Amino acid sequence: MSRTAPAAPVATTVVPTAGVPTAPELPADVEALLRRLRLPHIRRHAPEVIATAKAQRWEPVEVLRALLTEEAAGRERSALATRRAAAAFPTGKTFDAWQPTTSSIPAPTQSALRTLEWISRRENLVICGPSGTGKTFLLEALGQQAVEAGLKVAWFTLEDLGMLLRRHRADDTVTKAIARVLRADLVVVDDIGLLPVAQDAAEGLYRLVDAAYEKRSVAVSSNLHPAAFDELMPKTLATATVDRLLHHAHVCQTTGDSVRLSQALAGGGVVPLGSPR
Repeated sequence: MSRTAPAAPVATTVVPTAGVPTAPELPADVEALLRRLRLPHIRRHAPEVIATAKAQRWEPVEVLRALLTEEAAGRERSALATRRAAAAFPTGKTFDAWQPTTSSIPAPTQSALRTLEWISRRENLVICGPSGTGKTFLLEALGQQAVEAGLKVAWFTLEDLGMLLRRHRADDTVTKAIARVLRADLVVVDDIGLLPVAQDAAEGLYRLVDAAYEKRSVAVSSNLHPAAFDELMPKTLATATVDRLLHHAHVCQTTGDSVRLSQALAGGGVVPLGSPR
């Protein structure tokens, strides 16, 4: 009578249960092989998996499945952390803290943006409106969701683009630098319109939008509608930039009072003095 094999564990991390012997260290030659093959997550979890397998009499294929599951899950976590660090998000805000009802952007539009289908279609996104109406928050939350979906995101301000241009103009590598930026699936340029745009920053924005045209998605936030960008930068550059930016773009305009100011006036911007943390 054949023994029915127990089901393989579902959890990605094997935790020894009562009665499972203490996990022994791996033999040195096995650990060396795992290092050589660059399987760090199998190396980390193998002792516990092996101990559990002995105690529960797993079939060999179950041991293999558990180890490979640990390696795959570990690599996914590492890749996510790498993508998130490379994106250089300003605050780390996600949709966990987003309140859809406080945004003036219609709920159906918010839902459609969160599908990220516009990124797969290489379309652009422009969010414009008064300061404090959630433009940067929404862009960062969308960027975080894109990273979690396996996409690459790059976050810039206009000042960042100006510095990028100056740094690479000396050795004539601006085109290569922009090409490296566009390895990302989504490039975000935040807070256009707060200050006059320097010539280097204006040129950097144009070069980015031009190189990304119909190849990558660009998302921008601005206090001004792009039609008014000629108030910030030379008219020729502004016209060429806006022409390419808006051709395949979703334009969302925010309205209302500053959420930050409303919270501050209501006393919700700080913890009251003397209150325990």
